[in-house]
Amino acid sequence: MFDVKKDFPILNQKIHGDKKLIYLDSGATSQKPQQVIDAISDYYTNDNSNVHRGVHVLSDRSTQAWEESRETIASFFGALPDEFIVTRNTTEATNGVAYGWGHNIGKGDVIVSTAIEHHANLVVWQEIAKKAGATLKVVGLKNKAELDLDEFEKILKAGSVKLVAFNHVSNSLGTVSPVSKIVGFVKKHAPSARILLDAAQSAPHMPLDFHDMKIDFMAFGGHKMLGPMGAAGLLVRKELLESGEMRPWLFGGGMIDQVGEQDATYADNLADRFTAGTPDVASVRGLAVACEYLANLGMDEVMEHDFSLVKYAYEKLSEIDNLEVIGLKPEMVDGAPNRLGSVSFIHKTVHSHDLAQIIDSEGVAVRSGHHCTMPLHVACGWVATTRASFNVYSLKEDIDALIRAFKKVEKIFGK
Repeated sequence: MFDVKKDFPILNQKIHGDKKLIYLDSGATSQKPQQVIDAISDYYTNDNSNVHRGVHVLSDRSTQAWEESRETIASFFGALPDEFIVTRNTTEATNGVAYGWGHNIGKGDVIVSTAIEHHANLVVWQEIAKKAGATLKVVGLKNKAELDLDEFEKILKAGSVKLVAFNHVSNSLGTVSPVSKIVGFVKKHAPSARILLDAAQSAPHMPLDFHDMKIDFMAFGGHKMLGPMGAAGLLVRKELLESGEMRPWLFGGGMIDQVGEQDATYADNLADRFTAGTPDVASVRGLAVACEYLANLGMDEVMEHDFSLVKYAYEKLSEIDNLEVIGLKPEMVDGAPNRLGSVSFIHKTVHSHDLAQIIDSEGVAVRSGHHCTMPLHVACGWVATTRASFNVYSLKEDIDALIRAFKKVEKIFGK
């Protein structure tokens, strides 16, 4: 366990009069350390200019900040700078695969996703399947907690699979999907299929190596990993970019080589080819500093810290009357945590929105609803759930504050 709360100025405040702010909604967005805030402010104060379009000193500085930041972020994930396409969020990154690579999906092809997906990694494939005449197959759950790997393998064995798109960590259940096992299934039964990993909820909590995972695409959101909103990314295996299997999906200035009245050619530089228009240099700089911040903490240590919080929250919440904690019991499986990031729960008599509002009145921020996973909630028969989610600044004392807030719940509704 470590305590870095002092680095996050937003957490040094009181709400609802005299209540100390306890932020347990990091699964929706993380707070930002002062180092990230300063990096963004410094860029706009000293270096603001458009990239690649000027020969003056500010343009040179801005271009350098852009290029160095891209290298830092790509390296954080074990990827090459050319493999990193900057997007605004994870949803845009997933749509980038759909519109930049989706032309490879045709009638009769199969897209595989799962019942625990965020809507950003499900709705987009529903639409592509409809347009292409393909079939979307959704892998179900076991015990309302983890993917049915037998069903997963059965679908792959059936043939015609063109894409497998699944998340690394469920934003509702916290379940860590066994990436190496799933990738092994794909390589064995559908070797020509491409693999997209939604790493929105794993990137903030565990070490990731894009190449070691042997996947083709990885989407992540910077705002969940201490960076600013508006800076995220899509990692694409370089071979897919060089071959043209993955094509640009945004067009215009910045990504071109030559333009005529009726035709255009695109930049040879892969990073430029996928950057249309003026990029958000300040936000990408902020995300690079966030990556440096996390790297300095050590992602193995970050994962250990997060897992200790998940275990503690699971245990303490399980002791509360009329509260059902959903998902797997936190354990180490094959040397790795089986869940990370969050703990969700259902009160047997109090609706999740009422529960979250009362908890907020005690200064504790949690999230209520279906967390953009409606199919999961429907499949499990849950109207809504309440989620406490963590990041590096979270402490066991924060969870203790959440537990104390249930005294007010009991006072208003009874047990």
